[in-house]
Amino acid sequence: MKPESGAPGRVLMMVENNSYPRDPRVRREAQALAAVGCTVCIVSPALPGQLWHETIGAVEVYRYPAPPLANGFLAYLYEYSYSMAALFILSFWIFLNRGFDVIHVANPPDTLVLIAAFYKLFGKRIIFDHHDLAPEMYYARFGGQGNHLVYAVLRWCEKISCQLADQIIATNQSYRNIEVKRDHVPAERITIVRNGPDQNTMHLADIDASLRNRAGTILAFAGSIGGHDGVDILLRSLHYLVYDLDHHDVLCVIVGDGDSLPDLRSLATQLRLDDYVWFTGWIDDPAVYMRYISTADICIEPTPSNEYNNACTTIKIMEYMALGKPIVAFDLPEHRYSAQSAACYAKPNDESDLARAVAGLIADPQRRQIMGAAGRNRIGKELAWQYSLPNLMEVYRRLFPRIPMQKCASQASD
Repeated sequence: MKPESGAPGRVLMMVENNSYPRDPRVRREAQALAAVGCTVCIVSPALPGQLWHETIGAVEVYRYPAPPLANGFLAYLYEYSYSMAALFILSFWIFLNRGFDVIHVANPPDTLVLIAAFYKLFGKRIIFDHHDLAPEMYYARFGGQGNHLVYAVLRWCEKISCQLADQIIATNQSYRNIEVKRDHVPAERITIVRNGPDQNTMHLADIDASLRNRAGTILAFAGSIGGHDGVDILLRSLHYLVYDLDHHDVLCVIVGDGDSLPDLRSLATQLRLDDYVWFTGWIDDPAVYMRYISTADICIEPTPSNEYNNACTTIKIMEYMALGKPIVAFDLPEHRYSAQSAACYAKPNDESDLARAVAGLIADPQRRQIMGAAGRNRIGKELAWQYSLPNLMEVYRRLFPRIPMQKCASQASD
C-alpha cells in the first residue's frame, strides 16, 4: 500500500508495557507525527473496556487483550511471549492491509525489535525508542538478586536492539552514554528526545477543599507503584516524620497503581499510618490528577539509588515542577539534572534524611515558594515537551525528508 496522498510517510508504533493513550510519551510522539502529516498506527495492550480498534484523533489504534500482571520470572516469560505473538499478529495484519514505512518500537521488552527485524527484510526502517534500561530494571525489580543468566540475555537483547535500529531515541544523556559505550552504537545514530510535560495540558487546578481540610500539610506522590519505585521507602520515611519528628498534621496522597500496591497498603497499616496516607489508586481523569497535585504543599520522589534509577529521567519530577511544586528527592544524577534548585535532595536511600528534608520544607513556606517558582521557570524555558519535539522531528526527517521544517518549528511552538 502506497503512502496516503501528501503524507510524508507511514509509521507503525508498538508498545507492550502500557496501553495507548495512557503512556504520555508515546501519545505525544504519535500526535506530533500525525500533526506533521504522517499516517500513524499504534499496537498496544488493551485495558478493560477498551476497543480492539479505534481512531483517536488522527492516530489509528489496534489493541490486543492484555495479559495478567506479571510477578516473577515465569510470569514475565509468559507475558512477553504472549505479547510478542499478539504484537506480531496485529502488526502483520497492518502490514498486509495498510502498510508502513517505519516501525517505531518502545521498550521494554527489548525483544520487540525482533519483530521489527522481520519487517526489515521488506525494506522497512527501525526506530528504537529506548524508554528503559531493561537489564538494570530487572535487577532493580528483584532487589539486586536476579539471575545472572537472565541479566546477560537482557544485555544481549539491548545490544541487538541498538545494532538493528536505523535510528535510536534516547531519553537522556545517561542512556546515550550507555548506548555508545556498552552497545557500541555510533553517536550519529542516537538522538536525545527527553520526556517533558506538555504545557498545554499541565496547569494548576483549583484546590481540592476536602483534601485541603484533612491536614495542615499535604504531601503527594504520583506514579507507578512497583517494587523499584521506592514507595515502601516513602512510607517508612513518613513513619519517621510522624513518630520521630512529631509531625502529626500531615497527609500523604499516593496517586497511582501497580503490582506492589496491595503489599504497600498492608505496610502502611503495620506502620500505623492509616490516618496519614491515602492511596487513591489509578486516576484516568487528568483534571482530578492535577487537582490533587495542585493541592499538595510538597511533592516527593522516593526512588532509591541503584544502577537503574541513577540513569532514569522521571516524568513525575517535571510534572511537579510544571505545577510549581517544591520537591524532595534522593540525590540521584538525573533527578538533579532535571530539578536543579526546584528540589531538596536527601542522602540516597536514607529514609530518615528524606523525612528530615520534608520537615525542613514544612517549616519554611518561603523556601517552598522559591523552589516552586524555579521549577516552573525551568520547565517553561528548557524542559517542556515543546523543546523535545524538534529532536523527534529531526529523527523522522532523516527517514522522511518530506516532513517540512516549518511544520517542525510550528510543532515546537504549539
